[in-house]
This record gives sequence, structure tokens and C-alpha cells, in this order.
Amino acid sequence: MIGIPTPPEDALLAARLCAWDPVGLGGMVLHGGGGEVRDAVVATLHAALAEGAPLRRLPVHGDDAALLGGLDLTATLALGRPVRQHGVLVGASGGLVVVPMAERMAEATAARIASVLDARAVDGMPVRLAVVALDDGVDEEATPRALAERLAFWTDLSANDATPAVSAAGEGEGKAQGAEEPADPLTILVEIAMALGVDSARATLFALRAARASAALAGRAAIHDSDLVLAVRLVLLPRATRLPASPAPETTGDAPPPDAGDEDKGRADPPEDVVLAAALATLPRDVLDGLATHGGRRSPSRTRGAGERRMSAQRGRPLGSRAGVPRGGLRLSLIDTIRAAAPWQALRARGDGPIRIRRADLRIRRFETRAETLTIFAVDASGSAAAARLAEAKGAVELLLAQAYVKRAQVALVAFRGTGATVLLPPTRSLTRARRALADLPGGGGTPLAAGLDAARDLAEAARARGRTPFLVVLTDGRGNIAVDGTAVRERAARDAEQAARAIGQAGIAAVLVDTAPRPRPEGARLALAMGARYLPLPRADAAAMHRAVAAAQAA
Repeated sequence: MIGIPTPPEDALLAARLCAWDPVGLGGMVLHGGGGEVRDAVVATLHAALAEGAPLRRLPVHGDDAALLGGLDLTATLALGRPVRQHGVLVGASGGLVVVPMAERMAEATAARIASVLDARAVDGMPVRLAVVALDDGVDEEATPRALAERLAFWTDLSANDATPAVSAAGEGEGKAQGAEEPADPLTILVEIAMALGVDSARATLFALRAARASAALAGRAAIHDSDLVLAVRLVLLPRATRLPASPAPETTGDAPPPDAGDEDKGRADPPEDVVLAAALATLPRDVLDGLATHGGRRSPSRTRGAGERRMSAQRGRPLGSRAGVPRGGLRLSLIDTIRAAAPWQALRARGDGPIRIRRADLRIRRFETRAETLTIFAVDASGSAAAARLAEAKGAVELLLAQAYVKRAQVALVAFRGTGATVLLPPTRSLTRARRALADLPGGGGTPLAAGLDAARDLAEAARARGRTPFLVVLTDGRGNIAVDGTAVRERAARDAEQAARAIGQAGIAAVLVDTAPRPRPEGARLALAMGARYLPLPRADAAAMHRAVAAAQAA
């Protein structure tokens, strides 16, 4: 989830900065790394907090009562009166909360933690805590954005195997040289954030707070350039999506001396350029190349290319209970039922039994499941360029099938040529079956685009009826010449294709249209607009590029 690896000593320094201002900086996201490395960072942060600050771990599937507090069931039943208990977030006031498996956290849980970090209070009780999210996500798995955006430091320890020495945290302030006091630190940080493609105002404010913390730890009342360099390196660079348009040139021993008559001699560089150049100089060259080429890795998010979330009464990820009667396959949540009935026991003293439960007290369990996804390729197999397009589709299908078991995905293939469309590959995860179906696929003939879109829509709606989440990928140049009735009338074929595209959009089927024409024309864009699909002109894309484009469109 983080674009730039973080050295262990920088992670320890970030922990010390966070401990100096836990309310303002929020906490850290620790991605990857061995257990010893992460434990050292967490221990450093905990030790630097106020003496006696508690350290608690958030339950992976904790409900609202575990997070924010609620009724203490045991004490309530014993005393005969409502007794409240503190949740992990409230009970850790002034302490540290560690969130394991943050990449699997539900959006609702992340939103509740984010609301506590924003309000700094729960039920009127002040909350002063730092949050450390442990992220072990791979590929598209990441900490929910609602939580990650409220944590100042994103550290990627995946490339660091050695256990850092805790004493190194006390030496970080001296890394960035420079004792000058900038005129306006906030303006400099805003300019640097814009240059790095960081569009979050919260990130810039985090950087300013980190610079203040760095100055305070060094015993200075004012922020110096070295503090800004450190803040850029620890806060802004991990969020960067691009390199600045005109990065500072590298200097080598072979560089010629500057011309004495240069008109720019003696002109000072803007302070933001100086700070950014100093921060970039601390990064390895291969990291900068990767950032410049790929625009950095994605920011924390919950999009994984997985299917739709659906409520279930029997299985899946447990959610909070709700009021209801346990019938029709619904399961009773006994603890939540007793918790709902406990405050009323004094008023129900005349009833029978030790615990008196009414219908309004009944609570049923809830679960959440993810539907299996189905990616449907609708490939234009007509014309002289059909062989190249089919080869690209074959490679993309094979790449997607390689991830099928990980992402709960199936793949299907529809080819259209001549006067109709054929489902060559029904939904499957079998790579062998896919290769066999694609091996001898013929090409050539007319372009029955409307028939291909209708066949793909029928397949998608059948998959949805079986509980799957369909995603449609159409590979075509957008210029059909065969109508639905099989006649070769270009105007009628265009109308039929647009009508078929609108039917896909009205059905709410997520889709992407890949325009394979050597020179993309308006027809493809119009079809994508009618489908409500993303339009990708890829005239010379290979299988790998097509796979990346489809994966990005699914995650969008």
C-alpha cells in the first residue's frame, strides 16, 4: 500500500514524533516487515508516550460495544442495575491502540475509529490515543482509507529484515542537515505536496505537525529546514503519486564548474525546491525511478476487485446484531438478547425465571459475505486484425485466471463474428479449459456488435441470478456492420449496438470498453457512454497491458 520503503530507523523516529503529539498526528500504518521489526516500532511508540499509558489490541471482529463501550452484562445482572463498561477506544484514553489485520477491517469499523479520532471523545468522555494499524495486505488489500487518512505516518517495512536498534530513534533528528529557519513552513509544505501529487490537505497539516514535533524533540522553538526535510520524508513522500516536474539535477564529480558569467549566478533556489531536493536525496535511485514510472503505488483503499457485499443469516464475517425474531433461518444472538433485557429486570421483577426476556429484547445475528466475481470478455473476432485481438484476450484471460482462487473470480469468453455471437468459454476457473477453448478460435467476417453485447448481457444477468457479481470487458473498435437480424446495414447495426449498450447500462452491469482500433474513433466512446462503462483506448496493448487496465478498471 505504500510506495516508498521506510528504513527501520525512520520508522522508529516516526514513532517518537507520533508520541510527542499523538492527538495531532493520530498514529501510524505499519505495512509488512517481520514481527521483530514491527514490535520494536510499537514498543518505541508505547515507551515514548505518557508514563503508564495502556496498550490495547483491537478485536478483529469487535462490535460497537467492544470499540466504544456499552452495557457490562455480568455486572448488570449481578447488581440488578445498568452498569456501563468502557470500550477499547475509550478505555485506552491517553494510550496506544494496535489494530491487527487492518487490511481486513470492515469499512464500518474504520469509520467508527475515524470518528473517535476526529471528535477525540466518546459519550462526552475525552479520548487521547495513538493508533497503530498493522497492514499485511498484498496486491490490492490495504487499510481502509477512512482510517489511514487520519494516521500521519505510512511506513513500509516489507523490505527491512533486520531488527532496528531502539537507540537509533534518538539519532534521527541529526540526519537532515540545515539550521536555517524558513519564512513560512506551511507554504513550503503546500508547494511540496502539490509537486508530489498529494491532494490531501490533512497530509500537509500532518507534515507541519511532524516538523513541529521534530523541532521540539531537538530543543528548538522554531522549525528549521531540517525539520521540514524530515516531515517531507516521513509524511509526504509515502503518499506521493508522482515526482516533481523539474526535480533537482544530480551532481557528480565529473560535472563541469559553473560558468562565471552565468546570469543566474547567485540566485537562490525557492525554499520548497531546496527542502524537496534534500528529501529526495535520501531515497534510493530505484525507488525514484519506480515512482516516476508508475506514479507510486495506490493509496490505502478497500477496493480489491472482490464481489459485492451481501448480508447473510448463516455464514460469513460476523457483524453486529439487530432486533428481530429468530425464524426463517435467522440465528439468535443470545448474549446481545440478554444485554438488551438486562436494564429492564428491575421493572420485570414479578415475572417468572431469573431473567425475564420480552419479544422486543430478541436480537438476531448478522453476517456479511462477498459474492464471487465473474469477468466476461466480449471479443470482436471479425476482420483482419482479429488474430491479434484474440491473442491479447487469451493472454489477459490467462493472467486473470492465475488470480482466480485468490480473488474469488471466474472468467467467461464471448466471441462475435460473422452474423452472431458464441459463448466460447462458460464461467470457469480452469486455465486448461480456457486455453483449449481459445486455441483454435477462428476469426474474420462481419462485426455483429449488437449480438455480442446482447450475449454478454445475458451471460452477466444469468451470473447475477446465481449470486455472482459480473464485470464485462468489451474488446472492439466500436464499428458494427451486422444488425441483430443478420442484415449488413451499417446504420441499422449502429442503432442496434447502441440499444444493446444502453440495455447493459440500464441493467447496472459494471463494464469497461477497450477500443482496439489503430486510431480510436468516436464510435467506441459513444458505446462506452451508453453502457455507463469506462472507456480505454488501447490500440497497441499487449496482454499484460490489457490485464493491468482491466484490473485498474475493476478497482475504480
